[in-house]
Amino acid sequence: MNTKEQYCKFSLIAIILVLGTILLIKLSPFLSGILGASTIYILVRKQMFYLTEKKNMKRCIAASLMLCEAALCFLIPISLVVWLLVGKLQHLNIDPQSYISAIKNIASLIFEKTGYNVLNEDNLSAITAFIPKAGQYIVGNISNFTINMFVMLLILFFMLLEGRKMELYLYDLLPFTSSDKTNVLNRIKTIIRSNAIGIPLVAISQGGVAFIGYLIFGVPNPILFGFLSCLASIIPIVGIGLIWAPLVAYIFLTGDWQNGIGLAAYSVIVTTNIDNLLRFMLQKKLANTHPLITIFGVILGLKLFGFLGIIFGPLLLSLFILCINIFKKEYLEGNCKE
Repeated sequence: MNTKEQYCKFSLIAIILVLGTILLIKLSPFLSGILGASTIYILVRKQMFYLTEKKNMKRCIAASLMLCEAALCFLIPISLVVWLLVGKLQHLNIDPQSYISAIKNIASLIFEKTGYNVLNEDNLSAITAFIPKAGQYIVGNISNFTINMFVMLLILFFMLLEGRKMELYLYDLLPFTSSDKTNVLNRIKTIIRSNAIGIPLVAISQGGVAFIGYLIFGVPNPILFGFLSCLASIIPIVGIGLIWAPLVAYIFLTGDWQNGIGLAAYSVIVTTNIDNLLRFMLQKKLANTHPLITIFGVILGLKLFGFLGIIFGPLLLSLFILCINIFKKEYLEGNCKE
């Protein structure tokens, strides 16, 4: 390769990197929609190919059916859960005076038990500053969620239309041998499927088990806290403890030691172990993923990708380890084979 060819090659690489970085930064608000479309595509691609290649259905019709399936399986259940939660919240007492009284009673209990004044000036100032920020965050996330759902469906439609061409194009771009390309793509499909299926199953199972415990030990609004437990179960390490630990503390502060001890024991022995057992069994069964990759992958993914990081975080970490193994095999243990 002469000097001019090297100049053209590296100039083109530099242009691709600069433009790619700009596009990545500008498209980052829509990253959840893009990742969501990629996840659903991998889950329904075989159905799409079956309809278009075996049944000779038109691509537009088949893609539209897949979008309807995605809406039925993903968007409608999410909307139903939100609707049920909003309906539950609407029946709560919204009299500010009642909340002030309840807060004062809890603060008095804490002061009696610990001698710490929760309602001191510093804490009140922090709460006053936090409330407007929390409201803005919630409103912003609702708007962002709506936009990303539209982006997800739009991208998914065109991914389904051009599925084979897109896969062949990406296959040619991968810098691996043919066998390694197959391994990488199979790993991506396996991890995305296992996380997309396994994580909701774990969340629903653990939330249901926690809900039973909340009913047994007299937790107020068990449906609401059961739903919050489902959401909290996706958070690594602490997980559902973010919900049951404050509830146990509240029950103790009210003087109901029997139910407090019962809920604490139930949560530690039953609810927490259900999470560990199901999560690690599903990951090993569906993707043969080491538990540490799952834990640290979720921590990394939530920081990088938001909610969908529970799927793409373990994928990113697994691909990193897979690339290291490919490099070791191809370049350290022998020559690269075509």
